[in-house]
Amino acid sequence: MKLPTVALVGRPNVGKSTIFNRLVGKKIAIIEDTPGVTRDRIYGDVSYNDYKFHLIDTGGIDVTKDLFNDEIKIQAEIAIDQADTLVFVVDGKESLNQNDFVIRDMLKKSGKKVIVAVNKIDNEKRNDNIYEYYELGFDKVIPISGEHNVGIGELLEEITLNFPVLTDYEYDNDVTKFCIIGRPNVGKSSLINALLNEERAIVSNNAGTTRDAVDTEFTYNKRKYVAIDTAGIRKSGRIIESIEKYSVLRAMKAIERSDVCVVVINAEEGIIEHDKHIAGYALESGKAMVLVVNKWDTVMNKNDIKGFTKLMRAEFQFLSYVPIVFLSAKTKKRIHTLMPEIDKVYENSKREIKTSVLNDVIRDAVLLNQPPSYKGKRLKIYFVNQSGIMPPKFTFSVNNKGLVHFSYERYLDNKLRENFDFEGTPITIQFKNRGEKDI
Repeated sequence: MKLPTVALVGRPNVGKSTIFNRLVGKKIAIIEDTPGVTRDRIYGDVSYNDYKFHLIDTGGIDVTKDLFNDEIKIQAEIAIDQADTLVFVVDGKESLNQNDFVIRDMLKKSGKKVIVAVNKIDNEKRNDNIYEYYELGFDKVIPISGEHNVGIGELLEEITLNFPVLTDYEYDNDVTKFCIIGRPNVGKSSLINALLNEERAIVSNNAGTTRDAVDTEFTYNKRKYVAIDTAGIRKSGRIIESIEKYSVLRAMKAIERSDVCVVVINAEEGIIEHDKHIAGYALESGKAMVLVVNKWDTVMNKNDIKGFTKLMRAEFQFLSYVPIVFLSAKTKKRIHTLMPEIDKVYENSKREIKTSVLNDVIRDAVLLNQPPSYKGKRLKIYFVNQSGIMPPKFTFSVNNKGLVHFSYERYLDNKLRENFDFEGTPITIQFKNRGEKDI
């Protein structure tokens, strides 16, 4: 699906590049108080909630003659032609001038959706004077401050109002998508930044800084990935504001869109019950998983990896198959150990076993430990085949599925894991009576 395109247009020095950098999430556009610094079209991608779009930053259009103006105007016209939505940036510290009305006429001719962003509105007094900008003749006028991150959310809401929802098929098949989930302030955004080796996600000691799921595409060892940073998931009883409720929903959507869930634990605080609840969300979704013990550098003198691993296994008994990674996102110690684990569990979640090999393993398992019987009737396993991946799914054809005891199902699960590498991924076992259609 083709992503929508949004162009930032305006006269020189109104703050387009600052807004561009704010929306994209990193400093791509050069910011300087000299008019005409941004001379060419600059492109970036923006992710917001369940939406994604291309963003174009253009050079300032000035009707006065100078060396670059004609070229800048041409570049801006190309950007306007390419865009689906236009953000007309004006200076909230100054009154409208001739350039603003020239640009207004260009935008009206385009027939595109136009949003007026009145920039540099960083106090209530300036906000009171916003009504003069309706003189431009556009319905949507939004006061913002690109420098101070004021009104950016409202601007994004208006930009994405009728955009298609971001879906999985927007990424190539060779892209591995993983989400970072955990309680607030366990270091999820810091982990993203450490993997990217740049300050992309906002990092703060204040719980709840990241409220939306944010997609970041990157390449590591020549492989493509999408890292999805999510808001910290709080206990239900503490979710008071509607924005926090939406944060949980978005985190759940992020889990569903992911191939792998990276569950982050704060080593300083240790393991609490809510950590297990969060891991349970990933388990219930059937996703491959990696457990990360972050901030390990702060406690490593008091704990050893072997001892803490034993503690983790005791607390997360339902995730005995999941690998554990110890690292520090802040100092980047052992950060190199995470991506190989993500790769491994992802590949394991897609693992397919030949039917003949599978049945040989199950036949040996049955000989070693006979299925249970009930009132003189014994469970018989006729055949087994793999019926799905991500997670791996196995269907057992039996004489009477009502005879299956959970302990024997667990035994078969263990035998599959002993013989095949399913580390990091849940596996699903279902039983059907012979002749019954697949469930």
